[in-house]
Amino acid sequence: MSVTPESVKTLLNSEDFGDRLRSVNQMRQLEPAIAFDLIKIAAYDKSVRVRYAAISQISTLGTQNLDDAYKILLDGLADEETDVQAAAADSIGALHLTQAFDELNSLYHQTKEWLVQFSIIAALGELGDPRAFDLLEEALGSPTELIRTAAIGSLGELGDPRAVPLITAYATHPDWQLRQRVAQALGRLKTPEAIAILQSMTTDQNPAVAQEAQTYLR
Repeated sequence: MSVTPESVKTLLNSEDFGDRLRSVNQMRQLEPAIAFDLIKIAAYDKSVRVRYAAISQISTLGTQNLDDAYKILLDGLADEETDVQAAAADSIGALHLTQAFDELNSLYHQTKEWLVQFSIIAALGELGDPRAFDLLEEALGSPTELIRTAAIGSLGELGDPRAVPLITAYATHPDWQLRQRVAQALGRLKTPEAIAILQSMTTDQNPAVAQEAQTYLR
């Protein structure tokens, strides 16, 4: 059976949440403009799984109407469910909606959920908004290592040279994956200090870290 706007609408109006979830997945097969009109409905579904799937898809469909996407994603940040909040932050980053910075900043400090904080910190790197520097520096002090790792990556994406001394403090961290992220971040910053640290990391005991440093020095 072929997927049509009508068949997707039928599923979306079903009382069975499984049907509604399937409708969100099938929206990928529709024309983006049509899919976006339908995803706007699914983003407010009573089922958290449907809302999560819809909010996640706005990362690509939102380009159809960024103003509408922005409003929906702000509501997503205010959702009662952690997964939906995290998905909204992810989509805000993907769509580069810098106007959502204040809301991301506020939610980071209000929530106790590490997943939401992680998604916000990762999104800030994609946004590239200079206002994010202080929050990313704060995130380096998080007790959650994944958040610290995301902060290092986002500081590299932000491109502010003030991040170099903050990042280099982790160049000898015991976790090789975090050191690899340090190499990636320093490679984006490319200040003389960053290059010097990268050169020292080319002899890292972990081959993946050493290779990463060498890649950015080429």
